[in-house]
Amino acid sequence: MDFEKEKEAFLNEFVKNTLAEDVRDGDHTSLACIDPNSTSRAKLLVKDVGVLAGIEVAKHFFAAVDPNYKMEVFIEDGSDIKFGDIAFEVECNSQALLVAERSVLNTMQRMSGIASMSSRFAFEVEDLPVKVLDTRKTTPLMRFLEKWSVKLGGCTNYRSGLYDWIMIKDNHIDACGGIQQAILRVEEYQKEKGLDLSVTVEVRNLNELDKVLEVGKVRRIMLDNFEVPLLEAAVEIIGDKFETEASGGVNINTIRKIAKTGVQYVSVGALTHSSQSLDLSLKVIK
Repeated sequence: MDFEKEKEAFLNEFVKNTLAEDVRDGDHTSLACIDPNSTSRAKLLVKDVGVLAGIEVAKHFFAAVDPNYKMEVFIEDGSDIKFGDIAFEVECNSQALLVAERSVLNTMQRMSGIASMSSRFAFEVEDLPVKVLDTRKTTPLMRFLEKWSVKLGGCTNYRSGLYDWIMIKDNHIDACGGIQQAILRVEEYQKEKGLDLSVTVEVRNLNELDKVLEVGKVRRIMLDNFEVPLLEAAVEIIGDKFETEASGGVNINTIRKIAKTGVQYVSVGALTHSSQSLDLSLKVIK
């Protein structure tokens, strides 16, 4: 995923749709009781410990509701935060501030939760030659923000979707009739379509691994749900013939043991599907 290339278009569309979902024909509470010409200043208060993510998104929200907004940022995206920190102060039209408030918080809390989870996993293996990968286990239509958050937390993005990396998994293998058949059909398909996508194949046991080693034609072998001793043996068997990846059963308590087997990559669905939103609050100060 080319973040810089896609970021602006995604954020503009995301902000437009998010505000449309929440506001529709107006924030009637604010319209009823707030002077339309008043200006307010608010602070983003951190009420948790973790890693901050979403400052850039917040700027897009405020710009959408008040092009004349002003923001003073004290803590940048990807920084460690603690209870009591003030991430930024923003000044804008009071009604506009209240229109954007919940959308800013919902997005930043979700992004910061993922960044914080990713930071914990990255810390566990920071001294080992392994990369922690995210997966496609993301919230529909939120993948761009969630994978961005993974990067801010110090882990690595894997494939963006079904279109940019071929991954032959157990269901493909079973539906195709065998692991070697699936690999050869993928090779034939890429030639027919003029594609040159990287290929990962999932293996569930040493028998399937042997079959992959016989046929080759992949970039990476994903060792799925291998117990640590078996994983270590498989990594040694593969050597430097192909890239190696471990998946399945990975959590904060197991990732270091898995990484110490010598595997090059560890994919962790929990980075996005099991993170808890970080507690943030936007408080008017004048």
